[in-house]
Amino acid sequence: MSNKNAAPARGTRDILPKEAQLRSWAVSRILETYSKHGFTQVEVPIIENIDWLTGGVGGENEKLLFKILKRGDKLDLTEVKSEDDLCDLALRFDLTVPLTRYFANNHALLPMPFKAIQIGPVFRAERPQKGRFRQFTQCDIDILGEPSYLGEIELIAASAEALKALSLRGFEIKINDRRALESFHRYCGFEESRAGEFFIILDKLDKVGIDGVAKELAAKSFAPGSIDKAMKLLQELSSGRDPVDFYSEIGVADEALSQIVKIASFSEDLGGGDYSVSLDPTVVRGMGYYTGTVFEVAYPGWGSSIAGGGRYDKMLERFGRGSPAVGFSIGFERVMSILSDNADSSRGAAQRYVTILFAESDELKPVYQLADRWRQAGYSVSLRHRQAKIGNQFKRLETEANLARREGDFFGVLVYGEDTEPREL
Repeated sequence: MSNKNAAPARGTRDILPKEAQLRSWAVSRILETYSKHGFTQVEVPIIENIDWLTGGVGGENEKLLFKILKRGDKLDLTEVKSEDDLCDLALRFDLTVPLTRYFANNHALLPMPFKAIQIGPVFRAERPQKGRFRQFTQCDIDILGEPSYLGEIELIAASAEALKALSLRGFEIKINDRRALESFHRYCGFEESRAGEFFIILDKLDKVGIDGVAKELAAKSFAPGSIDKAMKLLQELSSGRDPVDFYSEIGVADEALSQIVKIASFSEDLGGGDYSVSLDPTVVRGMGYYTGTVFEVAYPGWGSSIAGGGRYDKMLERFGRGSPAVGFSIGFERVMSILSDNADSSRGAAQRYVTILFAESDELKPVYQLADRWRQAGYSVSLRHRQAKIGNQFKRLETEANLARREGDFFGVLVYGEDTEPREL
């Protein structure tokens, strides 16, 4: 008998039936909502040519690629000078970069603007920890070919409605602009060539605080005077300084400022009090491909954002097919954690399940006919052979039901030839 460890690979996990049911329900609610907003579901391979996933567009995530060795004659070890010579493919680290390749390859067959839904697994070679996996699900919508801020408004409205469809309320949508971040960087006097490095550190603000950001900037040898100036501005924001006033001081262009104010104002009106929308000059988003508006969703009691996105107008240029683009991603695993912890959240109508027990000697056709009648009555029906010790079988069925049961669900058992109605477990 094998003594191999049956646990899943580190950084991955098995999903049991009760959670899988919740995930399926959530996906169906999200898809239904996005479809009502005119988005269409597409599928893109989980494997991409490594050249498409590198080159700076993925920021820090490019360091977390699961790379795939060349195969057969392509793997010539005598010619290897670096790791790059060994690999030609990689697993996707997000859904946005592959979507741009998909669009460049299929644009002649797609409507414009193109409104896409993607829900699927992505892979990052991270150090596993609570809430952070090497394989996880992302849930994205993107609009390619829409240059105006109508794209942002549509994404925010659809994503907020999707979160509401999952019974989430009281969340806050925070909006900023990469052009404002660049103005902040220049205003403080940091080196122009180190803007990306500054953004990566600033993005940790909600985790390490203002002092933590200052220490990390100092450790990276940023100019002390610039650090002091930046920290003073961050302290003012944390003390309630009006973001529009902040943007004006650091010299954000009127066009960019007007755009994010309009997006925030209109989106707030659409919310109807179920969620709030605010300007937040500290929102960064970690991906290197963002060029304009960026946004995040904060949920009460949750330490990190549960959704986010932004505009990435220049990414398609690398495929020789320039097009404006903007996207929004729901952090599916984080949302599932919230739903799992929230016993009061609605997860669809209660379900009814019945197990029909029958003897091996029973004729199978009438058993199936009985099962079909209960299915037509709205039950999920399973068939099992009746065991000799039926009392023990009932106890096992009750244990299984308790593992899968949600509030309001009905689990019953019907013994063929004896019962006319299911006995509740």
